[in-house]
Amino acid sequence: MRSFKTVLALATAAIALPLAVQAATIKVGVINTMSGPEAGNGQQIDRGIDLYVKMHPQVPGGHKIELIKRDDTGPNPPVAKRLAQELVTRDKVDIITGVVYSPNAFAINDICKEASVPFVIMNAGTASITEGCPYTSRVSFTMWQSAHPLGTYAVKNMGIKTVAVAYANFAPGKDSVAAFIDGFTKAGGQVIADVPFPYPNIPDFTPFMQRVKDAKPDAVYVFIPAGKWATGVMKTYNDLGMAAAGIKLIGPGDITQDNELPNMGDVPLGVVTMHHYSAAHKSPENEAFVRGWKAAYGPDSTPDFLGVQAYDGMAAIYRIIEATGGKITGESATKALAGWKHMSPRGPIMIDPVTREIIDNQYLRRVEKVNGKLANVEFATIEMVKDPWREFGKK
Repeated sequence: MRSFKTVLALATAAIALPLAVQAATIKVGVINTMSGPEAGNGQQIDRGIDLYVKMHPQVPGGHKIELIKRDDTGPNPPVAKRLAQELVTRDKVDIITGVVYSPNAFAINDICKEASVPFVIMNAGTASITEGCPYTSRVSFTMWQSAHPLGTYAVKNMGIKTVAVAYANFAPGKDSVAAFIDGFTKAGGQVIADVPFPYPNIPDFTPFMQRVKDAKPDAVYVFIPAGKWATGVMKTYNDLGMAAAGIKLIGPGDITQDNELPNMGDVPLGVVTMHHYSAAHKSPENEAFVRGWKAAYGPDSTPDFLGVQAYDGMAAIYRIIEATGGKITGESATKALAGWKHMSPRGPIMIDPVTREIIDNQYLRRVEKVNGKLANVEFATIEMVKDPWREFGKK
């Protein structure tokens, strides 16, 4: 006669067998910028994705993940749309993710909406993107989340009364400046110069920043795509002696991107930005993340906000797999992420169940030297900021 333990073991095995049979390969299509002048930003996303999978080898439900990676070559909506179409129709992906640039995200929305495929944005930050598809969720940021509160802070805490705005002339740049101006003027500040940079090619910043200097504002608010754009602006700001002329440089974290700081010399020292992530953030989760990053990619490598966004994006995808049991549709994935809370290396994050936008902390940071290297050192926190565009900017 069989013992109770034997019967229990057989019953457990009988239950486990169908579950094992049901395990599936989840195909994740990654549209990313892996070539061109801003390939470094795409590399951060690629590394963040791979690091999460490496550090979390057990996919929920015993499923497997297949990453199908495609290069959009830069801000190129027709290419991004074609890649999304191929991933959906030919590769039969369950989820689309990645995407550095907002114009590409707008184009991908069309495919995901038509095919009911979930789209998890890992960077593109123009606030209105998620309104274009009911299956699009964002784990990165919107331009308004950092720019709007920074506008208020600049007047009330930095003594900045007049400002020039200088920005890459495309959707995110216009979005960021609109957000900053709204916060800045409502707090009593005055915008005295509006200077757009040509886009998409990196320009010679000298004539544009000279216009800013000639306007003699208390500060210049700059938004540009992260990477070489930031280094170019920083170099020009220094070459024109703008700091010596009493013009502060402020902006979102793109202008002092963590992995670009070593290319800027000491010029950024003292620059104040507002953003949702710094590699110098103090938390057990971030220390483990940075340690894992350096172990995987070398002691001189540094994760930046794109890297952590990709890392969080994979956490969101694991959440979708877990909550849906691998049966992923646009609707089931959106439901799985609604109200999802997670402790990220950046701090606590949540997906707004109404807007499908990230809710996270925004940090005021100052560039300082830490152990002989430049770092964005946080000195104040605005906790769990919802996208202000829905309240202040949406027309």
